[in-house]
Parts: sequence; C-alpha cells; structure tokens
Amino acid sequence: MLKKWWQSAEIYFDRRMLTMVGLGFSSGFPFLLVSGTLALWLTESGIGLEMIGLFSLVKTPYSFKWLWSPVVDRIRLPFFDRLGRRRGWAFFSQLLLLSAILGMSLVNPAQAVYLLMFLAFLTVIASATQDIALDAYRVEAFDNKEQAAGTAIFILGYRLGSIFSGAAALLLATVLSWHEVYAVMGLGAVIGMVTILKSREPKNCKECGAPFQGSLLERLSNFWRTAVKSPIADFLNRPGWFWVLLFIMIYKLCDAYMVPMTMPFYDAMGFSKEQIAFVTKFYGMAATIGGGILGGIIVNRWGIVKSLYLGGILQGLTTLMYVAQAYSGNNIYVLMGTVSLDNLAGGMSTTAFVAYISSLCNVAYTATQYALLSSFMSLARDLLASTSGALAKAVGWSNFFIITTLMAIPGILLLVYLQRRYRI
Repeated sequence: MLKKWWQSAEIYFDRRMLTMVGLGFSSGFPFLLVSGTLALWLTESGIGLEMIGLFSLVKTPYSFKWLWSPVVDRIRLPFFDRLGRRRGWAFFSQLLLLSAILGMSLVNPAQAVYLLMFLAFLTVIASATQDIALDAYRVEAFDNKEQAAGTAIFILGYRLGSIFSGAAALLLATVLSWHEVYAVMGLGAVIGMVTILKSREPKNCKECGAPFQGSLLERLSNFWRTAVKSPIADFLNRPGWFWVLLFIMIYKLCDAYMVPMTMPFYDAMGFSKEQIAFVTKFYGMAATIGGGILGGIIVNRWGIVKSLYLGGILQGLTTLMYVAQAYSGNNIYVLMGTVSLDNLAGGMSTTAFVAYISSLCNVAYTATQYALLSSFMSLARDLLASTSGALAKAVGWSNFFIITTLMAIPGILLLVYLQRRYRI
C-alpha cells in the first residue's frame, strides 16, 4: 500500500515541477503590488482614502482576461514566437510586467498619482496576460493524471510569489524607500523570464497553424471563427455542458461564501491582529501548501472524481470547526486547529478542482477555454458571496457557519449526477 502511494508521489520529482515553481512564483507576485502593498505605499505617501479606494479599479482586467484570451491562443507574436506559442506570450508579458513595475518604482505618488494608477493598470494587464499563457502552459505540460500534481506545485510557487510581494516587501520597506522596494520587486518578473528561457514548450501544445491570410475582413472573420467561436462550440458539444458549468460555479461555494467573513469573525472572537496574522500566515499558509501537495498525490492515486468527492466533503466538515470556534471564543489553540484543518481541506479541494477544470480543456483551445471556465469558477466568489455579511449579521456566527457548511451539499450532489448521467 505504501509503495503505491509513494509511486503516486514520484511525479513531484519530475523536472517539470521546478518549472511550475518558477512560473507559479511569476504568476503570484504581481497581485499584491497593485493591491495591499500598493495601498500601504499610498497611505504613507499621504494619499486620501477615496483615491486609494479608486485604485481597486486597476484590478478589473483580472476578471475580464477571457476577453483577450483568444488573441493569446491564436495570434503569433513576431520575434517572441521563436520561443513557441506559450513561452513566447509568457516571455512577452513578463517583459511588459518588468517594465511596468520598474515604471511604478520611478513615480512619486504624491506628485503623479494618476500616472502611478496607469502604470498599476498596465501591470495588471501584463499580469493577466501572463496568467492566460501560464495557465495554458500548465494544462498542456501534463496529462490528466498528472494535472493535480502540476497544479499543486504551481500553487506552491504562487504562494511563494505572494510572500515575496507581501511580507518580504513590507520588511524591505523598513530599510529601503518604496521606490527601491518596487525596483527589487521587479526581480519577480526576472525569475519568470529565466524559468521560461530554461523550460521547453509543453508537449501537448498544438501549433496555431498558418497565419491568417486574405483581406482584413477575411482575417477578422477567420480569427472569430477559429479563436472565439470554435472554442465555445467545442465546449458546448460536450454532453451535459450546462451541468458542468453549474458544478464549476457551486463546488467551491462553501469556501467562497465563508472567506469574506473570516477576518471579521476572528475580530469578533477577540483575537489581536498579531494573533490573526501569526495563525493565518504561518499555520494557514503551511496547511494550504501541504493540502495542495497531498491533493496532488490523492488525485494521482484515486483519480479526479474520487478526489473531488473527498475535497467536497472535507471542505464542508472543516467549516464546522468555525462553529466550535464560536463556542470556544478567544481560544488561540482552537483557532490554530480551525485554520489548519480548513486550509488543509481547502488546499486539497482546490487542487482536485483545478485539475478537473484543466481536464475539460481541449488542447487546441487551452488558453481560451481555461480563461472562460476559471471565470465561471470565480463568479460564485465575486457575486454570491456578496450576501455573506448580511446573512452573518442576521443569523449570528454559529448559524452562519452551519448554513455555510450545508452549501457544500449541492456541489456533491451535482457531482453524483454528473458521474452517473455523463460518466465524468
């Protein structure tokens, strides 16, 4: 038995995993540079709260990256295309990312706040474009059985990138100016560029085919047909596609609905900021990474469907730990257990879920289909979870987490239906 589990874990020693760490890092580090870390820089520069709030708008391209994913999927980039379709777009976006971040490092927010906003927006455009290319690279680099392990290590790199632009940036800001900090942060893009140059084009990547020819109208028509219409039509030809999309929207609803209320809940239980930071960053981060890696082994051993069942059940059960926390009140040891178990289950379920979404993509249209499907995945988080505060206020913390636990059931039931009706 142990031998079989060890064989399932051997995928983590594949050289592709080192590539996933570097690419995950490159994908993960830009976000805080245009959100939390940037907000602190603006605050210390004397920028008003209203303007800091407006900076949230620069992140909107992350939610709409599917709009230009067909371009990344089908259009060849002059000069960069010699690296390959995925690596070429990734390197181009990383070069743009490096330029935008270095540009931010040269701006004084107090004197040119709108220029800084534009450069932050450009950083998000580059980051979102990079995500399109890197998600496609990750999906195409592994077969279905290996997807979860590749996803787990990519997420590990993503977390390390977040630490680099979050905690590490804040520590650097105690000894360096913010301009110097952002100049150092540009090294995150360099790590991605070096990783791309040292990697190979994914084995499952299909070439774009001949460049579009004919008049401008004919080329636009061909682009629409092959880059936009064909990927959507290909997915809609899948049996049970409507139920698949619904499943993608609700499988993680339990976790997504709860997340906005966790910090207010910790505060209501009387925990200090230092306690919350220590437990969520140390125990939470370690459990998330461990859960992701364990999830990859389980998917490799049991397959995606069984792993989805396990992840769905565990994410519901571990939410009940917050009910125990509500009754325990200000008990730091219960908080450690609650956060650790919840993040462990979350890491496992996320790995299995991303592996499932990746398996749905046709390698002929990977970038477009993954961008569209991942948008549906975030829809529940961004829209449905917006009512979580009103519910928590109306029913109280214990009842809120019990109701949230029950939100795991529809996803599991729909998984049963998909397995029996469509043999997923």
